[in-house]
Amino acid sequence: MFRRGAPEGDAASVAGSGRANAATAGPCAASLPSRPDSPSFASCMLLTACQSGGGSTGAAPASTPADGGSSSAASPSGASPSAVPAGAASRPASPAPLPTSHGTTSATPACAAGALTPSAAHGLEPNPDHTYGVLLNLANSGSRTCLIEGFPTVAIAGQGDPTRSRPLKVTPEGTAHPVRLAPGGRAYLKLTFHEVMGEADGYCPSGATPAAPPSLVVGAAGGRFQVEMGDGGGNFAECDDIVRTTAFLSDQP
Repeated sequence: MFRRGAPEGDAASVAGSGRANAATAGPCAASLPSRPDSPSFASCMLLTACQSGGGSTGAAPASTPADGGSSSAASPSGASPSAVPAGAASRPASPAPLPTSHGTTSATPACAAGALTPSAAHGLEPNPDHTYGVLLNLANSGSRTCLIEGFPTVAIAGQGDPTRSRPLKVTPEGTAHPVRLAPGGRAYLKLTFHEVMGEADGYCPSGATPAAPPSLVVGAAGGRFQVEMGDGGGNFAECDDIVRTTAFLSDQP
């Protein structure tokens, strides 16, 4: 027949083994029951096994970054690195705004030749220096405001034909400024010629041959405009093929 429990020799061996490990098994092993078949013996042995088996895993691991970031170890200088806002290194600086011009000159286009209409010339009284002047203007016949600026070219039309014109030497008078022409506005010019002296065909004090063309050709705004003498007609009698001219003016001189 089988007896309940283990043989006494085996029990003593187990009990001795349990006490021999008391130093490493903890407080439970120090009070190990002498009978291995008692319930308290089995419980104490189980607790001892759990404590000895979990000792290697219970130690706290070395501190590592939780999110895979850089190590928190101190730098060789001992100074903590400065915090940098997220995105600050990759975000470029915003460019400074460009200055804005408030002038009207650059926004107003130059007058086109097709938008200008010449007036007839009006002769002035001779000057004491044997010169005389004529006034004329160019009107903005277009639908938009435009700018005209500078000095014109002047030629005398051979036999009244602009294609056979002979250019005159132009001497500028004064300073050129932009003239803003609203639709219907006018820009004025004053031309001054050397007067032909005497009667009939006349003569030039310089000895040059006088000329008396029926019209002038005035160059401006990239075009050429034929101008006739008003005041009942007449010719542009001149000497030396020289003319003094103002720049375009906003007011009649």
